[in-house]
Amino acid sequence: MSEFLVIVESPAKAKTIEKYLGKKYKVKASMGHIRDLPKSQMGIDYDKQFEPKYITIRGKGPILKDLKTAAKKAKKVYLAADPDREGEAIAWHLANSLNVDVNSDCRVVFNEITKDAIKESFLHPRPINMDLVDAQQARRILDRLVGYNISPLLWKKVKKGLSAGRVQSVAVRLIIDREKEIKAFVPEEYWTIDGEFLKGTESFEASFYGIDQKKVDLSSEADVKEVLKQMNGNRFTVENVTKKERRRNPAAPFTTSSLQQEAARKLNFRARKTMMLAQQLYEGIDIGSEGTIGLITYMRTDSTRISDIAKAEAAQYIESTYGKNYLQEEQRKEKKNTNAQDAHEAVRPTSTLREPSSLKEFLSRDQLRLYKLIWERFVASQMSAAVMDTMSVDLKNGPVIFRATGSKIKFSGFMKVYVEGTDDNAEEKKDRLLPDLHEGDEVLKKDIDPKQHFTQPPPRYTEARLVKTLEELGIGRPSTFAPTLDTIQKRGYVALDNKRFVPTELGEIVTELMFEFFPEILNVEFTAKMEQDLDNIEEGQINWVKIIDEFYQGFEKKLKIAEKEMEQVEIKDEPAGEDCEQCGSPMVFKMGRYGKFMACSNFPDCRNTKAIVKEIGVKCPKCNEGNIIERKSKKKRIFYGCDRFPECDFLSWDKPLPRKCPKCESLLVEKKLKKGVQVQCVECDYKEEPQS
Repeated sequence: MSEFLVIVESPAKAKTIEKYLGKKYKVKASMGHIRDLPKSQMGIDYDKQFEPKYITIRGKGPILKDLKTAAKKAKKVYLAADPDREGEAIAWHLANSLNVDVNSDCRVVFNEITKDAIKESFLHPRPINMDLVDAQQARRILDRLVGYNISPLLWKKVKKGLSAGRVQSVAVRLIIDREKEIKAFVPEEYWTIDGEFLKGTESFEASFYGIDQKKVDLSSEADVKEVLKQMNGNRFTVENVTKKERRRNPAAPFTTSSLQQEAARKLNFRARKTMMLAQQLYEGIDIGSEGTIGLITYMRTDSTRISDIAKAEAAQYIESTYGKNYLQEEQRKEKKNTNAQDAHEAVRPTSTLREPSSLKEFLSRDQLRLYKLIWERFVASQMSAAVMDTMSVDLKNGPVIFRATGSKIKFSGFMKVYVEGTDDNAEEKKDRLLPDLHEGDEVLKKDIDPKQHFTQPPPRYTEARLVKTLEELGIGRPSTFAPTLDTIQKRGYVALDNKRFVPTELGEIVTELMFEFFPEILNVEFTAKMEQDLDNIEEGQINWVKIIDEFYQGFEKKLKIAEKEMEQVEIKDEPAGEDCEQCGSPMVFKMGRYGKFMACSNFPDCRNTKAIVKEIGVKCPKCNEGNIIERKSKKKRIFYGCDRFPECDFLSWDKPLPRKCPKCESLLVEKKLKKGVQVQCVECDYKEEPQS
């Protein structure tokens, strides 16, 4: 019979840990929380200092019964839920249900599921940290007070099934504010002049900089003509040759937020998918001879801190694989986010020696891609800086100055393994070499190319950009980002258009009502302060009841006003502009699980529905009779085809545009790049500048 019972959240984690602990230990899974506030009622006693009324979660009865039986037989019970507030609360609920003394050494925490880490953690059990529990309870009660008071009000006044929450409401507001910025944006014209020059037979590029060493911005075609008028002939003199050596340091190891952002940029993963895969890698994967083992450290963290053991192993690997000169010269200072709790390490591989290529046969394609990203980021973070040789040259013709810049990698350093992605449209710049130029040299102008541009509005939020913004503003914590993004989409407050968030009419209506009656819920500074208060509760600096009471006193007054003064909002179905072919009633647009569709307004008497045919305003270039419409393949990939199909079989994966190529009059399409889109011709080499 097992002497010790260990309780974790998931069966996968239980299986991994039991292997390390030996026969005296029995490891069971609670399957997450076993107790929670009831779904059918508020579950908070206002008269008893907001005391929560916990009940066993429906369906968890048999699990709890099994755990109680095992606990009675065990000599000692260890509670080994995740090392965060939520995990501490799960351990506390289990302790209460299983009659385990919360002040005894019953709590075990570890940052990685490896043999050494597990065995070490069981040498240092501790009591349950009630400050962590109180911080989790405070968040849960705050969210319940907001959600269970405002949501019924929205059901009554707007539409059933709506919800409001502290973090989700701010996230929707950010998306709506960005949309307003885009609509109010007035583009401004500006011009550039790029030139191609020759030094002997070597060609290189330079761009207009200014007049008489002063930088000049070109805002119109007249400005361009004035510059060109001041140039005399094709000969330019080389001036001000500047050569420098620049060092570039690697990015820090991943936090939860930076992992979600980089997985979106480089792997095209949604935040929810990233966290699901990371959870699998953390809990353990069977990798053959080593058995089941956790491949990464705990994936909910806001710290970039790394243990000395992990640093030493990485240094050993880097030196033996790449050479001593690829080791970082000295330990870099970790930049700590002011909002970071710094509870545990950064997300990293549990062993640097476990290279991604060695795990190919054991991991799914997406598991391997995410592990590779985490492994490369961590290894690069422990490597030496890259060294770049840069060169800047001014070319002068009369008073007109063109400037050429070039660079090349002198020493690759960390870039040999990994380079951080960016949110903008620019790809990582490759070496751009200049000829061997010296002051006084003459070069010849080969070509001059003036171009008109317009300033672009701020981009809509992608998931990565929104996560980054929420983190910078101090709103939410590592565990909340993915569920928040999921919720605002499920409620229909926002939609994804080309992987960017767009507010819906419903989202705008709800946000407007919230702003009118509960402005503090949408206030960024208020929400960030509340997160800080929760952190202070965790650190034992403030009583959780005091925080809840201060919030509720003002909130209760606003709630009573809203119940009296909030007007009924009728959201009418948008007419589709055509009649039902079955009963003749008008068709309307409806929002379903898979997006918009058309339905008969005579529902439920008529249940006719049909997919929306989305025209893009382009005549079919093949038959010149039909119109191009947007379609979806079986795998939900968008493509474009003629509405006269099958009579006309035109199709394109790239979106056709209504204007013709200025060079050859052929079809222009929007080609999707890794980041953004580029307009180009299907026949000739005409291309426009990429847009993010």
